Amino acid sequence: MALTATDMDIAIVEKVPATVVKTGATTVPAHTFYDIVRKLPEGSQVEMSTSADGGKVTIKSGQSRFSLACLPVDEFPVMAEGDLPHHFTLKSTECKALIEKPSFAISTEETRYYLNGIYLHVSGSGLVTSKRSEDGKSKTLRAVATDGHRLARIEVALPAGTDGMPGVIVPRKAIYELRKLIEESEGDIGVSLSDAKIRFACGSAVLVSKLIDGNFPDYERVIPAGNDKIMEVSRKYFTEAVDRVSVISSEKSRAVKFHLENGKLTLSASSPEHGTASEEIDVTYSSPPMEVGFNSRYLLDMMTQIEGDTAQFLMGDSASPAIVRDTADVGALYVIMPMRV
Repeated sequence: MALTATDMDIAIVEKVPATVVKTGATTVPAHTFYDIVRKLPEGSQVEMSTSADGGKVTIKSGQSRFSLACLPVDEFPVMAEGDLPHHFTLKSTECKALIEKPSFAISTEETRYYLNGIYLHVSGSGLVTSKRSEDGKSKTLRAVATDGHRLARIEVALPAGTDGMPGVIVPRKAIYELRKLIEESEGDIGVSLSDAKIRFACGSAVLVSKLIDGNFPDYERVIPAGNDKIMEVSRKYFTEAVDRVSVISSEKSRAVKFHLENGKLTLSASSPEHGTASEEIDVTYSSPPMEVGFNSRYLLDMMTQIEGDTAQFLMGDSASPAIVRDTADVGALYVIMPMRV
């Protein structure tokens, strides 16, 4: 049995095992149907049937019985896929990394709609071992998201079938739904796309989404190239310290100040309403002393995506954006803008 749902921006079709006595099609109100099934006992058998005129659907399970009004099947909206000329396959772990790791940086400002998704494209200057372009640089598949305050760039080895693929912006809604599907699927993910739509095949489910019609900004311009002050810190201890100190920072700014000197990082925060806080942790740092401020919430969001035990910060000065790297994932790069503190 195939279940289809759409809001005309995305469409999902999933096949589930069922004993079909008589073939056919019907419609049901999605939220009501979901609530009914959700509240049935675990492992319940569900029986569905339609009335002779097709105007009602009867749902039976145990001693429960529901009768729902439904729309005519020919009035159910259909979201056409159109021609999707580019096809490639990703491992589920690769697809999960490409959509999950940058998603925290997706903008929620509707006025900058072109930032309301993840920019998926082929890059000719990647770090991950992959195919080589004509200029000898490694080619990778990249996913980038930014809200103007922070940026996440994830890359994986370039899969076959991406030749000539256009850069596309996958909307936030599709990203969130795809994350749910990937969690339920362990096999490879088939991806097909054009410059207007994208299709993901995950096991027994298929998701089709419109793409954002806009131009993603030149994000390479905001990635600093000359940051020479390097700090390495335990992800666990750093996350815990930032979380504690940020309790004092104001709700609006969430600012936390870094003071780096002689292998020590002092984190501090202050606000007229709450007072002050500071905490010192050991780090690997041998550059001249420096101070810089960052939004604590942005720092914590980044740390949730760091897989390794150590996070690496590459900094310039108090007015320059910092690069954050995951020592366990060469394909992940994050950028965070500084704050005045």
